[in-house]
Amino acid sequence: MTLRLATWNINSVRLRIDQVARFVQERAPDVLMLQEIKCTTDQFPRAAFEEMGLPHLRVLGQKGWHGVAIASRLPIEDSETFQVCKLGHARCVSASVAGIDIQNFYIPAGGDIPDRALNPKFDHKMDFYEQLTEIVARQDKSRPLVMAGDFNIAPGEGDVFNHRYMSKIVSHTPIEVETLNRLQATGGFADVLRDRFPEPQKLASWWSYRAADFRKSNRGLRLDHIWTSPGLTSAVVKNTARIHDDVREWERPSDHAPVTVDLDI
Repeated sequence: MTLRLATWNINSVRLRIDQVARFVQERAPDVLMLQEIKCTTDQFPRAAFEEMGLPHLRVLGQKGWHGVAIASRLPIEDSETFQVCKLGHARCVSASVAGIDIQNFYIPAGGDIPDRALNPKFDHKMDFYEQLTEIVARQDKSRPLVMAGDFNIAPGEGDVFNHRYMSKIVSHTPIEVETLNRLQATGGFADVLRDRFPEPQKLASWWSYRAADFRKSNRGLRLDHIWTSPGLTSAVVKNTARIHDDVREWERPSDHAPVTVDLDI
């Protein structure tokens, strides 16, 4: 059986529910991980997902901000969520689907100043990663595990439009890149997009709303990721990982594009 996973920072699920339905119809994900749903759990449009054929849900909402959800065609079982947000934000939700542990994250952006002492938001981001790395270190690497979502770090030089400039900007500073690389190495995770499209090929999944034409400005960042554990990486179907950047062209889009990968399970 082939299982298609998708992750998408939707930037308000109720505002863009029609776009979600279109994406599900056209790209047929079996499991859809959403971030920044921007609604409380009880406000989540469950009926719309049932109509899409994704009736199995795990939702963790929050008033006004944040919020994450997993929607699945297949039945969902509970999974222990990697809760690492010291402020208690709705930033992680998990589920077990077809024997795969799926951890869906909306990791803090970190504000504007890459200094933990001067910027509490940046300290929150680094703390989130540090706690997550400690949890990952205790996991059985042979267990099928997916870590996905909006990580708010573009790790490689090919993941930013200008490495030298972005090295001073939160999302690509050396300390953030080192922190993300440490998490990946601790779990032995494969970055499914980079495995398919090695550096130095440029990749982006986010573009600012400030540009009227995001393709013309070409100032994107790869902030959205799907990682697989050593126990799952062999199931990744070759040449299926992709960024659906055409979705960014839709009317009133999210500033993020979906990312998908197929697994042969």
